[in-house]
Amino acid sequence: MRLLIMGPQGVGKGTQAKKLAEHYGIPHISTGDIFRYNMKNNTPLGLEAKGYTDKGQLVPDELTNKIVKDRLAMDDAKNGWILDGYPRNAAQVEALDKMLEELGTPLDHVVALDADRDVLMKRIAKRAEEEGRADDNAEAIAQRLKTYDEQTAPLLDTYKDRGCLVAVDGDGDIDEISKAIIDKLG
Repeated sequence: MRLLIMGPQGVGKGTQAKKLAEHYGIPHISTGDIFRYNMKNNTPLGLEAKGYTDKGQLVPDELTNKIVKDRLAMDDAKNGWILDGYPRNAAQVEALDKMLEELGTPLDHVVALDADRDVLMKRIAKRAEEEGRADDNAEAIAQRLKTYDEQTAPLLDTYKDRGCLVAVDGDGDIDEISKAIIDKLG
């Protein structure tokens, strides 16, 4: 099973991706986690990425595409994966299509989670408190939600047109949301 999980910041993509990865026995690949690991360890990629994320900006496509392609080519991803946080714009959709074609691994489904903005803001504030993430400040959150609305949300129509979009309400009990996703995936 090869899945994308998409939705705005705070909707629960990471939580659901982990549960789906466990259910299907496939790796959860989070571009955010990869970048945070590199930032925490002050790698060259991490330092470069930190310059963007601290301002609430997204890491440039060129860097993101490279790490995604390398990760999807790893042995543990040969039988499937769930990709969280990518693609974020039309250029990344094109890059992902090309990667998947080169790897001979077609995309099965795109899971789209959504919730009211009030719910998202509460979740993000709680995450910032619990995890101490520097990129979860009010200004950065507002910028990321705006960028999602402008660049990422329109991608859902692309996947809907391809017939692979599975839309699920991301507000509610975590296990009930997981069950709804799995039921819709069949």
